[in-house]
Amino acid sequence: MMIRTLRNASAGAVLLVRRPKSLKCITARYQHSGCCDVAVVGGGIVGLASARELILRHPNLTFTLLEKEKELSIHQSGHNSGVIHSGIYYTPGSLKARLCVRGSTLAYEYCEKKGIPYKRCGKLIVAVEREEIPRLKALYERGQKNNVRELSIIDAKAIREREPYCRGLMALDSPYTGIVDWRVVALSYGKDFQQAGGTVLTGFEASDITMATESPAGSSEGLKHPIVIRGSKGEEVRCRYVLTCGGLYSDRLSQISGCSPEPRIVPFRGDYLVLKPEKHYLVRGNIYPVPDPRFPFLGVHFTPRMDGSVWLGPNAVLAFKREGYEVYDFDLQDFGDAVSFRGLQRLVMKNLTYGVGEMYRGVFISAQVKILQKYIPELSVSDVLRGPAGVRAQALDRDGNLVDDFVFDGGAGAVGSRVLHVRNAPSPAATSSLAIAEIIADEVQNRFTL
Repeated sequence: MMIRTLRNASAGAVLLVRRPKSLKCITARYQHSGCCDVAVVGGGIVGLASARELILRHPNLTFTLLEKEKELSIHQSGHNSGVIHSGIYYTPGSLKARLCVRGSTLAYEYCEKKGIPYKRCGKLIVAVEREEIPRLKALYERGQKNNVRELSIIDAKAIREREPYCRGLMALDSPYTGIVDWRVVALSYGKDFQQAGGTVLTGFEASDITMATESPAGSSEGLKHPIVIRGSKGEEVRCRYVLTCGGLYSDRLSQISGCSPEPRIVPFRGDYLVLKPEKHYLVRGNIYPVPDPRFPFLGVHFTPRMDGSVWLGPNAVLAFKREGYEVYDFDLQDFGDAVSFRGLQRLVMKNLTYGVGEMYRGVFISAQVKILQKYIPELSVSDVLRGPAGVRAQALDRDGNLVDDFVFDGGAGAVGSRVLHVRNAPSPAATSSLAIAEIIADEVQNRFTL
């Protein structure tokens, strides 16, 4: 088994039915046994960006992307805040910081080139208590070391000029932060992939990754494509190499190919409130709290959206289903896997008070609004409604630590040597997606010598 954690590292065709202005594809009939050089499992933003990068680098190879849903990019890539982050929070010199800073630049350039709407509405990280000011200044220094563009510290008067209804003692002003619909971006990556000759198969849930024991019927090429990916409906694709970008299921994809079960994915649901339309004037750009290093998540914030709505939140609670966006969504296997994992048990014990508070705020809107009022005092419970939710694929180690680094996982033996699992693509993966794709494509090249 080989697990690599990066911290500071800089043929056969498948017929598709394509619908105009959409990437909804259906699995049709196979020709030449459905073979390809590289299969990419996972049609979220990281999988799509990686497939795009690979086919642009290797136009003479054949690529197939497999997605278990009927549409691409409907889970984490379609259930997120929509923020284009600038790279303030991350350890200077770390891969995460460099990917975010480069990724945001590439994201803006890509949106300009493709005509994808976005808004560079900026972000204020606001200190509302004096004890937060040293942490705010430390964030500024961190952002400077990360080469975040146009970053500055502003006083209370300047806060009101930027956000008339926001109150704070001091703020970090990041005008380079923006918003976009990341699913639109992800689908555009998929379109690029298809236009370059890539094949997309939706409705294909990978249930087994193994070695072929014989050549496909009618093939004279022998075992040129020795890896077989079988779907839950009995279909199969054969390939030379496999890249998985499974997000919420990245640990299970690793296991079915005989690789390590850790780090484990524990799903955390974030529930948002939405501001009523008549109150949208209260918020112009992103308003964030100063993060508390004692707790694992950023805290509630104000996020304008491309459709004109404003989201408030989220909280962060254990999801009882990996793709469970409703409070009562439950899956016995997902729940059992989570609560029986020693890493989650240790995380809960280390953050018990915080976790109970998050659950309480998820149930009682007034408790969430009370925190938000620290930043916009005019906000009231009557101004908000319950909104959407997202589920974050949080990688945990067995000691209860959140895994912030890239984790690439392969294995020994015939199968493991031909498979690369992206076990953790650290947040903000959407902002960093094009930069992450470069790293993944480099790793694929190094492992498989394409």
